[in-house]
Amino acid sequence: MAKRVGVVADTHCPEFVDELPARLFEVLQGVDLIVHAGDINGNETLDALRRVAHVEAVRGDHDCALDLPISREIEVEGKRIVIVHGNRSRWLEESNTLLWTLSLGYYRPHHGLAHDLRRQFPGADAIVFGHTHRPHAETIDGVLLFNPGGVHQWNPTTVRRRLTQSPGWFEWCWLQVARHLRRFESPSVGILEVGPERIVPSVLDLESGT
Repeated sequence: MAKRVGVVADTHCPEFVDELPARLFEVLQGVDLIVHAGDINGNETLDALRRVAHVEAVRGDHDCALDLPISREIEVEGKRIVIVHGNRSRWLEESNTLLWTLSLGYYRPHHGLAHDLRRQFPGADAIVFGHTHRPHAETIDGVLLFNPGGVHQWNPTTVRRRLTQSPGWFEWCWLQVARHLRRFESPSVGILEVGPERIVPSVLDLESGT
């Protein structure tokens, strides 16, 4: 029997999201394990997920207050699964964010991240990551690279909500451009069906339910 692993990333709760969406818990019902690939933001988020299943989590670049490792490796049905957030050097991150914002979401940042992670963790059967807020499922040299997308997503609605929360001046300036985003992802979560022979990934849209 395969194990069902719920894969969550970039909840940013309570930083940007007041509470986790109810649909998230519906999707995760019945999973054997939950992994969180970082940018959790608060222990209350982990506590809520632990009421569904055991949680293995790593620290993202928005998780300075959480005592979590940068990466961890777990074994499920004999498969070695590495969990990592995926943020890289500051100069690379900031230039990617700038280009993404100025393009109003049309520029796709973080090129090469999956290949970088594959090189960092050569012994893994699967590498789960977050950070990009964009679903990704790719097999590189026999290793599954999987990103479930983000529970929190920047779009004109979430930007307007953030502007009511008294952001700092630098973030306020960024939000003035980001509120005109034209291309953006839907909130999503992932499921891994992990068996002795293979790992099957899927991504579920939290808004459409598919």
